[in-house]
Amino acid sequence: MRLETYDRKMDGHVDLDVCYACEAIWFDAFESAQLTPGAVMKVFEAIHARGDVQPRPLADVCRCPACRAALKLTHDVQRTNRITYYRCPEGHGRLSTFNQFLLEKNFIRSLTLGEVERLKAVVKQVRCTSCGGAVNLERDPVCPYCRAPIAILDADAVKRTLTELSAGETRRRTVDPHAAIDALLAGQRAGGGERRSRSVFGDGASAWNTDVVDLLAEALGLLNFD
Repeated sequence: MRLETYDRKMDGHVDLDVCYACEAIWFDAFESAQLTPGAVMKVFEAIHARGDVQPRPLADVCRCPACRAALKLTHDVQRTNRITYYRCPEGHGRLSTFNQFLLEKNFIRSLTLGEVERLKAVVKQVRCTSCGGAVNLERDPVCPYCRAPIAILDADAVKRTLTELSAGETRRRTVDPHAAIDALLAGQRAGGGERRSRSVFGDGASAWNTDVVDLLAEALGLLNFD
């Protein structure tokens, strides 16, 4: 696996272990949810750059890189999509294929039963992108091995998701001056109650006012005025 670094929502970075041969990503606990909108777009771009390369099938038994325990196949739902992944029973993280990551982030979507029926008319068998197993559409609406649903890359879904992520990244990088000043003053009130009480009674008022000036200067600094 290759270590790749992406932005974290709150602060810092998320280091993801990516295997391009198997088209899989190892997420430590909660790392997938911690990715910023911009980071999700970068992961999508990296996956898209792979093109139509046939992935190497996952091992019959995948093991946690932290404790070496056998990973458990897990079924979950994200928005309206059914997803599967392999999780560590000790809670160290999970392994997701590229396809399931795209499902989780709503770039692709699960096919409805009606769409599966229409697909059967032209395609009899497909290969599961999660485990590599053969899926007989005439018999199975999902992969018979890992139970992953049949999904489709929907151009409208991709466009909609990229638009939402782009807007989310813009909001994340934009500082609201009123919110910044309110947050700074709230922190000052929470940590300086005694000093503020003295100022009410005329003791140390000048010091407290100096602190307010410093807070306002800090808030203005966040706005990056030239």
